[in-house]
Amino acid sequence: MRVIVDDIRYGLRQFRKAPGFTITAVLTLALGIGATTAIFTLIHAVLLKSLPVTRPEDLIRVGNEENCCINGGMQDNWSLFSFDQYKLFRDNNPEFQQLAAFQAGRDQISVRRQGSSQPAESFISEFVSGNAFDALGIQAYAGRLLQPSDDQKGAAPVAVMSFRTWQQKYGQDPSIVGASFMINGFPYTLIGIAPPGFYGDRLADNPPSFWLPLSSEPQIDGVMAVLDRPDLDWLNLLGRIRPNTNLKQLEARMQVQLRQWMLSPQSKVRQNDRSLIPKQTLHLSPGGGGVQTMRDQYKDGLRLLMWISSFVLLIACANLANLMLARAATRRQQTSVRSALGAPRTRLIRQALTESVVLAVLGGLAGLAVAYGGSRLILHLAFQKSFVPIDPAPSLPVLGFAFAVSLLTGVLFGVAPAWMMVHASPIDALRGTNRTTAQGSTMAQKSLVVLQAAISLVLLCAAGLLTQSLRNMQNQHFGFETQNRYILHIDPQMAGYKPEQMDAFYRELHDLLAAIPGVKSVAYSLYSPMEGNNWGTGVFLEGQAPPPPGSNDNNTSWVRASADYFATIGTRIIQGRGLTLADTESSQPVAVVNKTFAKKFFKDGNAIGKHFGIDGPEHTGTFEIVGVTEDTQYWGPTEKIRPMFFLSAHQWVKYTDADMNMFEKVSHSKLDSVEIQTAGFVPGLEAQVRRAIAQVNPDLTVIDFNSFADQVKGNFNQQAMIARLTSLFGLVALALASIGLYGVTAYSVERRTSEIGIRMALGADRLAVLKLVLRGAFLQVIIGLAIGLPATILGGQALSSLLFGIRPYDPAVLLITTVILLGSAFLAAVIPARRAASTEPMQALRIE
Repeated sequence: MRVIVDDIRYGLRQFRKAPGFTITAVLTLALGIGATTAIFTLIHAVLLKSLPVTRPEDLIRVGNEENCCINGGMQDNWSLFSFDQYKLFRDNNPEFQQLAAFQAGRDQISVRRQGSSQPAESFISEFVSGNAFDALGIQAYAGRLLQPSDDQKGAAPVAVMSFRTWQQKYGQDPSIVGASFMINGFPYTLIGIAPPGFYGDRLADNPPSFWLPLSSEPQIDGVMAVLDRPDLDWLNLLGRIRPNTNLKQLEARMQVQLRQWMLSPQSKVRQNDRSLIPKQTLHLSPGGGGVQTMRDQYKDGLRLLMWISSFVLLIACANLANLMLARAATRRQQTSVRSALGAPRTRLIRQALTESVVLAVLGGLAGLAVAYGGSRLILHLAFQKSFVPIDPAPSLPVLGFAFAVSLLTGVLFGVAPAWMMVHASPIDALRGTNRTTAQGSTMAQKSLVVLQAAISLVLLCAAGLLTQSLRNMQNQHFGFETQNRYILHIDPQMAGYKPEQMDAFYRELHDLLAAIPGVKSVAYSLYSPMEGNNWGTGVFLEGQAPPPPGSNDNNTSWVRASADYFATIGTRIIQGRGLTLADTESSQPVAVVNKTFAKKFFKDGNAIGKHFGIDGPEHTGTFEIVGVTEDTQYWGPTEKIRPMFFLSAHQWVKYTDADMNMFEKVSHSKLDSVEIQTAGFVPGLEAQVRRAIAQVNPDLTVIDFNSFADQVKGNFNQQAMIARLTSLFGLVALALASIGLYGVTAYSVERRTSEIGIRMALGADRLAVLKLVLRGAFLQVIIGLAIGLPATILGGQALSSLLFGIRPYDPAVLLITTVILLGSAFLAAVIPARRAASTEPMQALRIE
């Protein structure tokens, strides 16, 4: 042990004597290890980390797919469940110590402390079963958490607040616990504060600020309530399993229970869908990581970035190896003296490896600082306007990862110098010169430069492809216009409005907003394009046979919108007309469909005058199609356009079916998206809009206000993060490769100083020397390009799933990145080449 300590001390003394080498080596390695560790920090948090709960390994989730937010009908592979199904599983499967239910979606609620003069604020809430916190093993930070007795009809309304909300909004005021809050106009008692670091049953951006018991859902959601709708599935189920439980047997029994329940009257399964019941399945899956929506969303991008950062680390290691080889070559005479004095080879090898490992550990420590900053940068790029419960500080697993990477790189780039030390000849010490330095070290260094050039080309091309793909996504025509357009979201229910009050409310709101100077038009709708929302249903066409059960051939998306909606968002009507104020309760119910709807459901593509309905074949004559719009992207920039229809916000259809009448009330109560078009820039528009809304009702909360362009831009956060970080890593790789080429060329020039002097003494001019050095440098780069080009094409194929509107082997990207790499190589090589060309022959000959 003492020998190892002595070797470490000796290595540190050597590093102090060569500060330039040490700083360059540590910073180079810090970039490589820091980039890799930063990405691993996010991979660990998003893909690998368990929920911060008691014994997460004992948690089981019912279902293995991600789904949101409210589903009806068959799921085939079930992952969302109704409240009735939850009670069925909870009460009939004793293998669960606790089985808890969590709302799959999120609600916006209006919250104001009772007695406060401050206006109500909008917060995110989640409904959970009364045993949810017990099932997860969570203890309150202050007060108490929900209990089963709180989740009963008639129980006093209570709520739990997140620690983050308590800290940021209420300054950790202890009097908050036990205080009364008005939530959507109803009094609730805040009974406790959740512990720090707990954000619910999943990793998500903008996690809940409040947790409410399931029993309070009808009061909060009003006409939108789903608690007593056994045919609507809206809950994720997580349970704590008992020891020695046979999960396969439990899964099989729960599958039988599900099918039996679907055969019961309460399930409301249609007669023609009953043939699908035997095909319905559910699977149990590990629940320690919670509901994994974000994992599915970001796993491909994070894994790609992990590969890219690993390539950067590889280039950094190659640079370190080059530095160590050059250093070993300059110390060859010293090593030969030590060998001549009797130092055993094992001692020399151990010293070389020890120095390499110490250097790598120093680089790893510096890399942790880079990793911390890199993690914060990635979080900022990916979630610019959202809070994500990911700590950028390295955790214990991340620290272990960084330490392991440091040791591995230390051993890898220390092998070559150790090999050179083993082969140091005592004769060199007697000669007192470095003339016998083996050409193998130079060849190894040049090979590493070739490797760096090849990898740099791959990373630069990947960055170019992803950047161009992002541009293609952003510049495509989405079927609407964003210039001088704004979107705000409200929820009248949060201010206590009932469905029958909505028409008058929206008329008043429309008139006040339209009166703002500079406002050109105002509309409102169920949701707006690319805001992350979607309502879907099956349609039945007049004169056409209904699709077979389970085919989903008649599935469509739909929006309810006001007059002037299409003009306000800039969507063209290509046939017929749009929605108008003339479409009222007393007129024929009408619909406007998109081009895809017309093509899919009508052979001749002519939809005007045709009729369709929803909910069943008996309603096929409900809506008359009066217009066709251009296809509009409502979902995501790369999503396939779906068939879509638009209903008038001014019409109510009178159904004999109670569920369908409820459907009408629900869709009229959720016209939460308000669209505004202006004639140009309007100073202080947001403030004027907020004042107008407060004039309608001071308890009405503005959930958000954004330009339409910003709303669309938010759909590209992940692609932008990947493109920017790939570009950043590509530039780092290019810089490291250029430094490596410069170092090898400079070292080669230094070793060939006497040769250059002889050439110039014999008549070679400076241009010939310049060409000689540049030829040797560019030969390495050209070989790297030859290796890198096919690797780049293969890399492009691997990226094909992330590319949009560009080929994986795009010639323009290949050409541009090749030119960039050659330009950087020229700059890196021309400096030592000019130095060599300026060598005085007599001075060079004196060196010998």
